Amino acid sequence: MHFDWAMAGGSFLVAVVVGLTGMGGGALMTPMLVTFFGVSPLAAVSSDLVAAAVMKPVGSVVHLRRGTVNLRLVAWLCLGSVPAAFAGVLVARALGDGASVQDVVQKAMGVALLVAAAGIVLKAWLSRGRTGEDEGGPAPDIVVRPLPTVLVGLAGGLVVGMTSVGSGSLIIVALLGLYPALRANQIVGTDLLQAVPLVFSAALGHLLFGDFQLQVTAALLVGSVPGVYLGSRISSRAPGGIIRRVLAFVLVVSGLKMFGVPAVPLAWVMVGMAVGVAAFWALARARTRGGAHGPRQDGTGGEHESGEKQPGDQPAPGHIGGPVTP
Repeated sequence: MHFDWAMAGGSFLVAVVVGLTGMGGGALMTPMLVTFFGVSPLAAVSSDLVAAAVMKPVGSVVHLRRGTVNLRLVAWLCLGSVPAAFAGVLVARALGDGASVQDVVQKAMGVALLVAAAGIVLKAWLSRGRTGEDEGGPAPDIVVRPLPTVLVGLAGGLVVGMTSVGSGSLIIVALLGLYPALRANQIVGTDLLQAVPLVFSAALGHLLFGDFQLQVTAALLVGSVPGVYLGSRISSRAPGGIIRRVLAFVLVVSGLKMFGVPAVPLAWVMVGMAVGVAAFWALARARTRGGAHGPRQDGTGGEHESGEKQPGDQPAPGHIGGPVTP
């Protein structure tokens, strides 16, 4: 059996991103196999899912030990995702053999990648203002909504079974929308644990009915297992916001590539996205800093509307409590 060290190296890099962000396993790994290593879409999905069945339990065990898993949510998600993931494999197979099924799977991957990129942006938008959370306090008590949660599992499982994309990028965003009271680490931990039976179900379906290739899976495992471990170790120190912006950028480019966008237009799209995102982020930061530190125009010497003085504020001359001039 020929072993592809370049593929193992690529899977290592992708797995580091997964460990840092909690997203992007199938969304990055599968397009990498198709685009750079010439693996057929169905074989890439099958091999990636089998490899993910080995990787997913690592992160979930860590979160279980830390108590950042909502087991009730896991149960309701799995009720929908596990059978749907197996059904997704059958749907992909029922579409036909040869070029037809490969084309449909590739287009479905493109759609899933673009949706995942939009989901990451939505997640960042919904997470604004969460930076001040007390992560060390007790976990918030939430009321589980069974029907929407099962539907999220159904949709996510079907997409994962067909494309291997979504167990993190899509479901984690849906959880954040349904349960905004959950902390980020609880959402990630819950998603990782429910992804274990989900990925096992999809992997079993692809082993039986897909196009599993042992040499591809072996290369993925050699690179991804240490990559996930390394990414998880440094995730607490890494600038997560920057990593997620890079991930969203890569997902968009990968999704467009799945639709057959030629290299030159794709390069221009990448340049335009990079410039646009950099300009938007610089403007947003400038406005935020201006709003936080800019001088007030009401003559109150930097006091808030509540009347509380801020550190460094000096009372105006003649103000009650100000310094007495001789």
